Amino acid sequence: MSDLPPLRGTATPDRPLADLTWMRVGGPAEWLVQPADEDDLAAFLAALPAEMPLFPMGVGSNLIVRDGGIRGVVIRLGRGFNGIRVEEGRVIAGAAALDAHVARRAAEQGRDLTFLRTIPGAIGGAVRMNAGCYGTYVADVLESVRLVRRNGTVETLPADALALRYRQSDLPEDAVVVEATFAAPSGDPEDLAARMEAQLRKRDETQPTKDRTAGSTFRNPAGFSSTGRADDTHELKAWKVIEDAGMRGARRGGAVMNEMHANFLTNAGGATAADLEGLGEEVRKKVYADSGITLEWEIMRVGEPLA
Repeated sequence: MSDLPPLRGTATPDRPLADLTWMRVGGPAEWLVQPADEDDLAAFLAALPAEMPLFPMGVGSNLIVRDGGIRGVVIRLGRGFNGIRVEEGRVIAGAAALDAHVARRAAEQGRDLTFLRTIPGAIGGAVRMNAGCYGTYVADVLESVRLVRRNGTVETLPADALALRYRQSDLPEDAVVVEATFAAPSGDPEDLAARMEAQLRKRDETQPTKDRTAGSTFRNPAGFSSTGRADDTHELKAWKVIEDAGMRGARRGGAVMNEMHANFLTNAGGATAADLEGLGEEVRKKVYADSGITLEWEIMRVGEPLA
């Protein structure tokens, strides 16, 4: 602990990260830091040496940690950052609050964030990636985001400052998201609950929800506006170009492109991060050779390979 600034939360050296990711792969964090609350996080970051690498990690739902692990400090927010409240028509959610929980809590209060119900992950990641589903994106409802910067300062940025677009944002590189405020439309709680149930049924019918995946592997290659809204008249689906290239069911070690949905890279048992990332790159090369389309990763890959 002498290597790090004081902390009221916990700091664990050489903490394995595989069990904290949905893919269940990856090496350790040099330090896994879980601050107690916003003040704890701000004080810790202000005192953290500038040369120490920093990576904010959510619930690991859209992430491959490479087998050699992550150098420096991995920040993982917990109970001090998972509050959800509804005030004057706005939904304010902590960065560690699960998307599904936010959708349900909002619906109970007559606020429509139903698109979040089937999105795996937490609010911090949803903001950073402009998460979306069923034609609605974070960009459509986000009002502002609260950040703690690397120098320990806390600031609130309007959504317009983030340049939210398809699966991307311009959040400052040195920032840790701690809270987001949504201007959620109103709706009848019973209707919203029914809509979410229908969305869950549709998801379970079309996606391998019981398998070890990290959600969609690649971004859809075309047909989206700058805000992230889909244009159905020109849309290309990543799963379709993968399937057309003959890569549905392709394998490498314990990694497989899922038979149920070809855009879901899956740990079918015993996969390493190298297996998963290597298979993903094989798919990209095959799709390019087949169609001239360059697929872009939607899953974040971080850390270092094994030496």
